[in-house]
Amino acid sequence: MKRRNFIAKGLALSASALTFPSIANSREPISGQPFNLNYAPHDGMFAAHAGPDFLDQIKFMNDQGFRSIEDNGLRQRTASIQEKIGSQLANLGMTMGVFVAHNIAWDDANLASGNKEKRDKFLQEIRESIDVAKRVNAKWMTVVPGTLDKKLEMGYQTANVIEALRRASEILEPHNLVMVLEPLNPYRDHPGLFLARSPQAYALCKAVNSPSCKILFDMYHQQITEGNIIPNIDMCWDEIAYFQIGDNPGRNEPTTGEMNYKNIFRHIYNKGFKGVMGMEHGNSKKGKEGEMAVITAYRECDNFK
Repeated sequence: MKRRNFIAKGLALSASALTFPSIANSREPISGQPFNLNYAPHDGMFAAHAGPDFLDQIKFMNDQGFRSIEDNGLRQRTASIQEKIGSQLANLGMTMGVFVAHNIAWDDANLASGNKEKRDKFLQEIRESIDVAKRVNAKWMTVVPGTLDKKLEMGYQTANVIEALRRASEILEPHNLVMVLEPLNPYRDHPGLFLARSPQAYALCKAVNSPSCKILFDMYHQQITEGNIIPNIDMCWDEIAYFQIGDNPGRNEPTTGEMNYKNIFRHIYNKGFKGVMGMEHGNSKKGKEGEMAVITAYRECDNFK
C-alpha cells in the first residue's frame, strides 16, 4: 500500500538538547527504560540492528524501551507467523497495536457507494480479522472506507458508510474488538478518499454509536489536512482510541519536521491516554545511524515531564 511506503530522506538531527547523550552519537543500541507513552514501532524500523526477522526486531524494540508494536500487513502473514508474533509479545509483556482489518479499496467507492456486494465483502474480511486479532491478542484494527462516490451526494454516501460500520460493529462487539477509522490527507498522499478529516470521523463514530467504532488519529495526516492538532484532539477526545505519529513534511520521526511533538505528547499524556501510539513513519537516515536517530528523537520528545 502506497501509504505504507515511507521514503527515508537524509534530514539532519540535532542532538544538542538531548537528555540521553549516550544515544545521540552512537550507532549501537543501549538498553532503555519504558517511555512515558506507549510508542509502537513496526517491521523494518530497526532491521539494521536486529536483522530481517520480525521476531528479533521485536526483542530489540523491547530492549530499547518500546512496549508495543503495530503491523499493518499482519493479515497477509501466515497463521503460524501470527501465532509466533503473539507468543513473542506475550513473553515480553508487549502489546499489539493496529493491523489493517480489510483490503482497502484505494481506487473504489466501496462503502460509500452502498453496493451490497462490496459491503458484504468488507464485512466478511472483518469477520476473518477476528481470528487474526486473537492470534496476537490485538484489540484495534484499522478501517478505511475507500474513495468518494462521485455519483452520489455526500449525505447519501455518509449514510452508506454508517450502515456498513454499524454492521461491522455488531460483528466486533461480542469479541471486545475495535475498528479505528483513519482519516487520510487528500492533498499529498490520498486524493479522493471518503474519509479525510477528524470532525468527519467524529461524526461517523457518534452516528454508529458503538464501542467497536472509534477514531485512529494519525497526526501526520491531520497536520497536512487541517493542522490545529491539539484542539482537534480535544474535540475528538471521547472517540479517539489510537494515535499514529509522523512528522511533516517527510513523514519521518519526530524532530525532523515542523510539528512540536514534545508538546503534543505532553498534552496526550496529561489527558490520561493509556493506549498505543503507532510510529507509522519512516527513518530520516539509513542504517544503524538512522535507527539510533529514531530512538533519540523519541527519548527527546518523551522527556516532557
